Amino acid sequence: MEQRQLENLLREMTLEEKIGQMVQISGHLLTEGGILTGPADTVEITGEQSALIGSILNKVGAKSLHRIQEEYIAGHPYHIPLLMMFDVINGMETIFPIPLAQGCTFSPELVEAAARVAAKEAAVAGIHVTFSPMLDTVRDPRWGRVMESTGEDPWLNAELGKAMVRGYQGGENEVLSGAGNISGCIKHFAAYGAPEGGRDYDNVEISERTFREDYLRAYQAAVEEGCAMVMTSFNSWNRIPSSANRWLMRKVLREEMGFDGVVISDYAAVAEMVSHGIAEDSREAAKLAIMAGVDIDMMSTAYLNHLADLVRDGEVEERLIDEAVMRILKLKNDLGLFENPFKDCSEEKERELFACVEHRELARKAAAASFVLLKNEGKLLPLDKQSRKTLAFIGPYAENTELYGSWSFPVKPERTVTIRQGVGQKTVGNSVKVVWAKGCPVLNEGMVTRMKYREDYTEIDLNRLMDDAVNAAKTADTVVMCLGEHRDQTGEGGSRAVIRIPENQLELLKRVRQVNDNIVTVIFSGRPLEMEEITERSKAVLMVWMPGTEGGNAIADVLFGDTAPEGKLSMTLPRSAGQIPIYYSQFRTGRPNRTGTKIGFCNGYLDESTKPLYPFGFGLSYTAFDYSPITLSRKEMKKEDTITATVTVSNIGDCAGTETVQLYLRDVKGSVIRPMKMLRGVQKVTLQPGEGREVSFAITEEMLEFYDADMNYVSEPGLFRVFIGTDSGADNYAEFTLMQHK
Repeated sequence: MEQRQLENLLREMTLEEKIGQMVQISGHLLTEGGILTGPADTVEITGEQSALIGSILNKVGAKSLHRIQEEYIAGHPYHIPLLMMFDVINGMETIFPIPLAQGCTFSPELVEAAARVAAKEAAVAGIHVTFSPMLDTVRDPRWGRVMESTGEDPWLNAELGKAMVRGYQGGENEVLSGAGNISGCIKHFAAYGAPEGGRDYDNVEISERTFREDYLRAYQAAVEEGCAMVMTSFNSWNRIPSSANRWLMRKVLREEMGFDGVVISDYAAVAEMVSHGIAEDSREAAKLAIMAGVDIDMMSTAYLNHLADLVRDGEVEERLIDEAVMRILKLKNDLGLFENPFKDCSEEKERELFACVEHRELARKAAAASFVLLKNEGKLLPLDKQSRKTLAFIGPYAENTELYGSWSFPVKPERTVTIRQGVGQKTVGNSVKVVWAKGCPVLNEGMVTRMKYREDYTEIDLNRLMDDAVNAAKTADTVVMCLGEHRDQTGEGGSRAVIRIPENQLELLKRVRQVNDNIVTVIFSGRPLEMEEITERSKAVLMVWMPGTEGGNAIADVLFGDTAPEGKLSMTLPRSAGQIPIYYSQFRTGRPNRTGTKIGFCNGYLDESTKPLYPFGFGLSYTAFDYSPITLSRKEMKKEDTITATVTVSNIGDCAGTETVQLYLRDVKGSVIRPMKMLRGVQKVTLQPGEGREVSFAITEEMLEFYDADMNYVSEPGLFRVFIGTDSGADNYAEFTLMQHK
């Protein structure tokens, strides 16, 4: 449809018809079934109102959505198609590792490929928009939704966010209406990842400088990549809820960032302004939201019941309604829905694409690339499947199918490859003997979860389970403990004050350790955990996060050395929750603590180190890498110059491996305090034993810019350090000077 046709359509619509386009309800309100991802009692709607609704969420499946679209269009006065939206977070039917794990790949190429598969499967299931990528910077692992972010670093989040947008929307050379393309939705705007105390939905208290430097960067990158939708966040910043924050939505997002797409609220966020205490009732909430620039009210009736009256009473200009509706119509048009309202929706394509061999192969590769090897004492890994030894796989995750993240819908557990299945394929016909024991349930008796997990403890003899596990460990040469938190202990509403694995699992590990100290521990998690007890009792530790459909195969690939681990931590692992927030790019103080242990009047704790258990960017391989000193192409930089920083990376071990080479910068002195280090480049290099290769990074003046003391975004002349190494703790550096601009 041409732009003038959209304009003509808008002029013909009544005020109520236009407002209908600005309302989103759950699909279960139009037809039976559907998935709830928030409070179920937020919307009451009449049949007459539902006939004008512009979009639905949480309904999926080609057959169902085709029928809904067909019936809706037939009943709409202008036959405007519905937008179908869904949380396709880390895969549709083929489940990939959770986004936090994808962050650990440090690979935009792999992340883009995973998003492309997710888009293809979602598109044939009738979905037009996914509520992804989540580009919130996250530095507090108590917050449950860290699982949905790619980590703590703004630069890495920006690079991976752009990759996801390309994967969903088809890239710069494709139109949104192209086959297999869906719209992305940047969320949550803004700073949702910094709630006080790590409590979901809580207030955010950070300065504007921190807000701009560390939180807006990734959103901005995805806007520049062409993402078609932005979602407001639940939280308040500067004590104003985002859905009511006119400065944030209209000045920052629209004017400064140049976003011209659709802004949608989060689930019932407009109505929740009343609970925030910023609106007296839903009428006032509707006024605040439209004035702020929220185009679609998700899962509340604030717009539906009050916008028309607000316009007629002269409190809201109809111009604001028209602007919002035109953006919505344009998105529908860009998706090609006016010409083909069913787009890629196809039951036949569902059968062809859902969890197909090609998609599963990529999921297996992505999972393996996301695993982070934290410890490998005495080279206990990889395991030898050709030996005549006995391996004992013990723990509640040894045969568990729930290896996907909490925000994976609609998941089919029967499609998930368990560790037992993956290991079985590796060891069948080989001389190694494998024994299995559950040891204990995932959760302690009496633990409450938000979702469906309820194990009947009346039928469980916990002592017998643990005794069986201990007996299995006694017979084994090596024990592989399969432990972790439950998938429903993370995700939205999954904040935790204690971020350890359940106590029954720690007890199981202690008992096994008493009879066999040759322990490899595989940890499943949706967040960084307190793991000091685990690492002390294990010779090898492998973080596998929530790896998805092919998790069991990927774990077996890495444990037996068919694939070498290459993941790097995209979030710092704390020693204890008392250190939180802890992240690599923290700031210098007037009384620095260089040892981590507090002695005298310096920064730190009396009872804990300031150092993490494992730093951002950390991850071992089955081989070892050596870095040469850094060479710089020049020692002075003018504004238009580029400096090339080069190291030689060598494989000094006895097997092939892939190293993630990381570039960090430090501004030695600024008009405001600058971070200790800032990630500004990543390159992967795969090396054979004894092989060395030069790796070079280009450093430009743009990479040195920040908000100065007067809140101008500039670079300042002075000394800079360039660090290149295996993680954020790298101390291999060289220096250059940025010259005064003339």
